[in-house]
Amino acid sequence: MDLVEKIKILKNHFNSKNYRKVIEGALKLLKKIPKNDYLLNLTGMAYQGLSQHKNSLKFFNEALRHAPNNIAAMNNYANALKAVGKLEQANALYEKILKINPNYINAYNNFANFKTLINDYEGAIMLYKKALLLIKSNKNIPQSSIVTFLFSLAVAYQSENKIEETKQTIDEIFSIDPNHVGAHKLTSSLFKYAAENKESLDHIEKMEEIYKQISSSDYEQKVDLSYALGKAYEDIKDFNTAFRFYEKANNLKFDKFGSNIEAEKKAIDNIIKTFNGIDLTKSNKEIQKKKIIFILGMPRSGTTLMEQIISSHSEVYGAGELIYLQQVLKNNFVNDSKYNKQLIVDNQNLSKNIIFSEYLDYFKLYNFEENIITDKAPQNFRLIGFIKLFFPSSKIIHCYRNRKDNCLSLFKNTFASNTMNWTNKAEDIAEYYNLYSKIMKFWKNKIPDFIHDVEYEKLVMDKETEIKKILNFCELNWDEKCLNPDKNSKTPIKTVSIAQARQPIYKSSVNSSNNFDKYLDKMYNILE
Repeated sequence: MDLVEKIKILKNHFNSKNYRKVIEGALKLLKKIPKNDYLLNLTGMAYQGLSQHKNSLKFFNEALRHAPNNIAAMNNYANALKAVGKLEQANALYEKILKINPNYINAYNNFANFKTLINDYEGAIMLYKKALLLIKSNKNIPQSSIVTFLFSLAVAYQSENKIEETKQTIDEIFSIDPNHVGAHKLTSSLFKYAAENKESLDHIEKMEEIYKQISSSDYEQKVDLSYALGKAYEDIKDFNTAFRFYEKANNLKFDKFGSNIEAEKKAIDNIIKTFNGIDLTKSNKEIQKKKIIFILGMPRSGTTLMEQIISSHSEVYGAGELIYLQQVLKNNFVNDSKYNKQLIVDNQNLSKNIIFSEYLDYFKLYNFEENIITDKAPQNFRLIGFIKLFFPSSKIIHCYRNRKDNCLSLFKNTFASNTMNWTNKAEDIAEYYNLYSKIMKFWKNKIPDFIHDVEYEKLVMDKETEIKKILNFCELNWDEKCLNPDKNSKTPIKTVSIAQARQPIYKSSVNSSNNFDKYLDKMYNILE
């Protein structure tokens, strides 16, 4: 078999997502032709597919060493740099690519996605529009590429709360592909269905029709439409049909990805064991110019709404759901997938606060002047001990709600991160909620005054009283704008909570779990 044939086989493995076979085969070939930039790039992409970004960096770097103008390798290298948090280097590389080749479409998409990461949605929208102009002027590029960019543009508009622009872009998608599942799911999130409304019923009928046509092997489309139909039927109060679709979506996810609940149990037990012997009253005291407000709790507990409330304040910048804290801690304290207690204690006693400095470095490309920043990553509840040690001037807002409502909301939504595969099974959602309760009890026993609890039900019933308490805890003066977070256009929303958080504060989701009691009794019974 000649080299061309061997590479063709590797490409087929890559397209089938058999990344380990790609790596195995490519490494054998690279022993004979170590300078082949195509193979080096392909190997890097396979490592990327396995989320092994540090390995991918080595191969992209090597590909560029032998072929400095390999644009594809350069683009992949920029993506890998973004994944490991080297944002300035990634930004510079995307700019370089478009300078070398202003017609390289893939770079527009990746650079625009990068812009959304640093909350530069105007920059992202501009890049998506430039790409669309290029694609539309090139008759050789398929219509599907136009649709892909239009969909990304629609999502960006929605995150910016530009609803009319979102709808217009969706209409353009439907003019090309009336059955585009992503656009139908996005549409379903934009309005409330009503049984007496013909437009609502027509859209449900259209989604049902598409659902029947989707191949059983087309996993993502089946899942997306299942959630969209579940939401639509719940809106019209057909809870039996709604549950049927939600259950289908969860079963599909569980069959494909399983659950990582056992890994989560070990991770949380490791954190508790690590911090059992650490004195959390001894924080690193280096003076910090910026103050972080960490908004945390179970996913779907009201954290997005809370960030919109606090970031409505004139002195606060809403940074969104960030992974920077996890990245900094992993880089400094993790050995063999566990936190190293001695390394934590060593850093605790340093005169310099390396952890806080590294965390702030991630914001160099962000465009804001405020000295108070919100970091709304719900699962930072696991990391409260680290926040107390290395972010002592920060504030922690812990959001919680009726546990059954919270678990139901997790059951009704999908999450991109594979670290949340515990949401693929109803019983595991309840198990995870118990883990969350366990570690929150641990933190409160050690540092009770460092955490401010916000109960969702109290917040929506008496928003002014609760918001005044929150601002007082955060040492912020009263700001009327915090009462109307739905009018907050300065903080983009990237999470599945986007539709709810763009509405005025409402009470209708309180006790929503009652509608599904008879279907989810196993999940509810596991809750402690």
